[in-house]
Amino acid sequence: MLINPQPSNEILSKIYDEQYFVLSSSEDGITHASDLKKSTAALYLDILLGKSHKALGSLLEIGCGNGDLLSLAADRGLCVTGVEFSSVACKTARDKLKDYNGLIIQGEIDALTGQTECFDYIIFNDVLEHVRDPRSFLQTVYELLKQGGKIFCVVPSLDSWSARLLKTNWMEFKTEHLSYFDTRNLRSILFQEGFSEIKHFPAKKILSVEYILSHFKKYPVPFWSSLLFFLYNYVPKNISCKPIKITASGIGMIASKRKKDRNLILSVIMPAYNEVATIKAGIERVLSKSIIDIDIELIVVESNSTDGTRKIVLDYTDHPQVTLILEDHPFGKGYAVRTGLKNATGDFILIQDADDEYDIEDYDALIEHLRDGREAFVLGARHGGGTFKMRKFSDQPVRAFILNFGHWTFTFLVNIFYGVKLRDPFTMYKVFRRECIHGLDFECNRFDFDYELLIKLIRKGFVPLEIPVNYRSRSFAEGKKVRIFADPLTWIKAIVKYKFAKI
Repeated sequence: MLINPQPSNEILSKIYDEQYFVLSSSEDGITHASDLKKSTAALYLDILLGKSHKALGSLLEIGCGNGDLLSLAADRGLCVTGVEFSSVACKTARDKLKDYNGLIIQGEIDALTGQTECFDYIIFNDVLEHVRDPRSFLQTVYELLKQGGKIFCVVPSLDSWSARLLKTNWMEFKTEHLSYFDTRNLRSILFQEGFSEIKHFPAKKILSVEYILSHFKKYPVPFWSSLLFFLYNYVPKNISCKPIKITASGIGMIASKRKKDRNLILSVIMPAYNEVATIKAGIERVLSKSIIDIDIELIVVESNSTDGTRKIVLDYTDHPQVTLILEDHPFGKGYAVRTGLKNATGDFILIQDADDEYDIEDYDALIEHLRDGREAFVLGARHGGGTFKMRKFSDQPVRAFILNFGHWTFTFLVNIFYGVKLRDPFTMYKVFRRECIHGLDFECNRFDFDYELLIKLIRKGFVPLEIPVNYRSRSFAEGKKVRIFADPLTWIKAIVKYKFAKI
């Protein structure tokens, strides 16, 4: 979403005058706004650098405003540089940094193009929505960032609660906001422009009732501005200026610089227990699979099988593509996958059973959207292409009906509970960027892990794209391990529990 037609530079220059910042019409207002911005800046620096007081390295802030964040970063020991469009703000920032040898450059990010010095950290808060070409902006940021360096950005988000509540009256719809983002497309553009380990979070700010009211006065919102002005008459002065931590409309993201001259890596996690008939062929198919610009690492988690499976996987101990993990006891498929996740190093993760139910040739279609950065989470839907590919046990029609009925029932429950429209949420083919599971703890050991993983990713904001895949269900006689009555109870528990559990 973007402003069309785009305002001219002349119009923008008139907007970015010395009265642009809220509460800038009086000395008391300027001081109050500065105190709030410093508190927010301290909050952001704690997220980026940790709460340890001292830090090392260099930091660039694009759109540094009056220099509140830069002065705090310099106080922590960082060598700071700021870029700011407003000449008035530049003067204020230079005054604040005169004791730190901080550099303030008036202009836009283009003023740094071609600079040989690179930075350990680059921050651009409430900036990306102001630039005409966000992709070009991020390309310049990439070039200015050291390898392994981190960016920190905050933007107004179209999927914030305030945007959903106010709709077309959202206070962030301003002439000077040229582009708009939501969590999904911001993550996508960051990945496409060479950033990885992307983590997002609601961007809290330290505000006050007086600051919020001033904002609604400068950017009026029908009904809400009038309501706030009315309520403000009943708020004591000492409370109206009290700092409040609030998540209003912003989304924050931290990401690291990824090497663009290397292939991306797909980590395939293969849990294996009593799969002697299929394990060798399964491993060989993965190792022989070739995907353009993708390297594959295979993580086999063997759970002390009793049928000779372990003996087969031990033959791959020294294979350069294989990481072999040997468990002492079979704790369940979920436990084995959790162990594999802890050892995965790839950009993407794919879960691959050791049986012969899924077609490895579907890897290309599953990876395509992740590699291009369009999606972060993909499901291989077993009956998404018009042909029903679920359980068709010709010799056990009653059991097949029970399993298929259960699939429809649990799919309905997941869709209702979590507000999605999935056709096959329990497919084994779950493929996602590794950073999606950052900060998540998993606990399920059996097939309820499929539910836990899916639900926690959805609750974290990653609604999956479903892509049709080939599938041939094996029968219980061939080694299917689902307990037809006991396991569904754990699935119900997971659906209900993770709806309300803190993740």
